[in-house]
Amino acid sequence: MDYVSALVPPVVMAVFFIGVIRVIVKTQGGANKAKEDAVVDAALARAEGARQASAKTDA
Repeated sequence: MDYVSALVPPVVMAVFFIGVIRVIVKTQGGANKAKEDAVVDAALARAEGARQASAKTDA
């Protein structure tokens, strides 16, 4: 019976890992992809603008 208790944690972690990977793959693309891309692009533009503004005030 020791072998069962030794195998349970890796099996549970493997099942959880497979579930996480399936969720990640399923949520890629789809209807929300353009909206998510726009949010990321806006955040990057905001960060770039803040970096350039701080560079101008430092000079």
